[in-house]
Amino acid sequence: MTLRSTLDFFLNDWIRAPELCARERFADHSADTFAAVLDLSERLAADKFAPHNRLVDVQEPAFDGERVTLPEATREATQAHAEAGLRAAGQDQAVGGMQLPYVVEAASRTFFMKASIGIDAYAMLTTANANLLMAHGTPAQRQAFAVPELDGRYTGTMCLSEPQAGSSLGDILTRAVPDGEGFEADPLGPRYRLQGNKMWISGGEHELSQNIVHLVLAKVPGPDGKLPPGVKGISLFIVPRVLVNADGSLTGERNDVALAGLNHKLGYRGTVNTLLNFGEGRFPARGQAGAIGYRVGELGEGLKCMFHMMNEARIQVGLGATMLGYAGYECALDYARQRPQGRPNGPAGKDPASPQRPIIDHPDVRRMLLAQKAYAEGGLALGLYCARLVDEKATGDAASAADAATLLELLTPVAKSWPSEWCLEANNLAIQVHGGYGYTRDFAVEQHWRDNRLNMIHEGTHGIQAQDLLGRKVRAEGGRALSLWLARVHDTATQARAQPALAPLADALEDAAALMGAATQAAWQDGRPDVAMHNAMGYLRAFGHVVLAWLWLDVAVLAARQRQAGQGDAALLDGKQQAARYFFARELPQVGAWLAPVLEGDDQFATLDPAVL
Repeated sequence: MTLRSTLDFFLNDWIRAPELCARERFADHSADTFAAVLDLSERLAADKFAPHNRLVDVQEPAFDGERVTLPEATREATQAHAEAGLRAAGQDQAVGGMQLPYVVEAASRTFFMKASIGIDAYAMLTTANANLLMAHGTPAQRQAFAVPELDGRYTGTMCLSEPQAGSSLGDILTRAVPDGEGFEADPLGPRYRLQGNKMWISGGEHELSQNIVHLVLAKVPGPDGKLPPGVKGISLFIVPRVLVNADGSLTGERNDVALAGLNHKLGYRGTVNTLLNFGEGRFPARGQAGAIGYRVGELGEGLKCMFHMMNEARIQVGLGATMLGYAGYECALDYARQRPQGRPNGPAGKDPASPQRPIIDHPDVRRMLLAQKAYAEGGLALGLYCARLVDEKATGDAASAADAATLLELLTPVAKSWPSEWCLEANNLAIQVHGGYGYTRDFAVEQHWRDNRLNMIHEGTHGIQAQDLLGRKVRAEGGRALSLWLARVHDTATQARAQPALAPLADALEDAAALMGAATQAAWQDGRPDVAMHNAMGYLRAFGHVVLAWLWLDVAVLAARQRQAGQGDAALLDGKQQAARYFFARELPQVGAWLAPVLEGDDQFATLDPAVL
């Protein structure tokens, strides 16, 4: 089955995205306009992105001391994406957007992620940057910075990490001081001078656009000149690479933002990754050192604003990981159907005179292919489900919007982390299916693996997602999010029991969900946060697998109904049921082992003496 056929099934039949067109915001759309957007995306990804995926991997970004150079194909692809209106697809028509549902926008993006994740990252980051400004910026900031990003003139970044702080944002040292008298009266927002260093900044320096809009986290010193401790002292600033006038037009003057160096990565080589120095004086702005930045929102609320971009990016990272897994799966499936090797066993053993069989006939190859299918299509279902929650949060009635927001908070760590781990495993299996050829650059699967390995670190490591899930999300509002999710699990299990073949899966799902509930309670019953957090990784893995089992069962229920009614494509529907069967038989049983330390309160990691390591 093609990606498009699975997308159509998920969007139209499972998530029922066309029903959103009954809402005022999406009233100009229909199933036909959604299909047209996917047609355009599929064609553009095939024409402008996929042919250059290997090129941008081999021709890494280079810095000659003055400029960063990238293959011309990168500019052509990113501009084609913007000119098609896809960068602004979800925004208001008043700013050139299509007012598409986020779930359709996410489905559109899957084609580009699958075609070339390294090229797509520029558009993904820019859209997320602009979306943050549209939500939290002033009208002048939106017009000067977000609108040019959406129409393709500017690109955007997110500048959080620092060399000495990494993911510990409370320890950042970048400082922002008011830029002279009257700094609060600047038409573009309170104006500051920033000084500091930011590391791992994707898209931080290039010549792909007229300007680069950096969204920078920094701290404003107190009256004593010291930076406030912790995350509550963090504010958010717009720092353009090229300064702009009050009306948003370019001045032509370079801001004091300098490239300190390029990071050479295992994968995502098509996306330039940088260390940036802000305010070092290399490009004095308006006659003095210090990068000019405009505050977004209130003092000390920078992280709150930035989470708008970070959470969107986490869903997108999960989708990107999914599509790399999907791309590897398609390559492995095609290779397995064409590669002849080995012969079947008969009553007298193998007949060496008989013709070789394609390796897809070997049971272990089928196992690896079915696992890849379950991981990749399951990850796609997860990403689209979360994207649909975004739409419900934004356009649903008060009760459904509140429930969607709560459930989305719970599932976001899973949406980022689960595909990053298990669709990477899909890429690992794709290499294995190719045998020795899988390790060579003659086949794409080795690049898929390298690209995907970065996603376990992007937008918060697995450990951070695990602590977020167990430490905050499942406990928020007295466990309301967990209760909402468990109710949905129960509803899916109830529907599945109407299908005799699915009834055992329903029982297994509810047993696993009950175990999750027990583990959640056990993790905190002794009041030992150190033990709970040290066991959070197993909890995250288990939670993610139970979430995927729930989604696969939900999909299988629909596939069974359509199959019985003689609707849809029989092979596609049977494939979904086989993937669900695989997941319950081979994947879900691992949950018990992952949760055992949580249930037992195992304190090995909390009490381990580092000297023994």
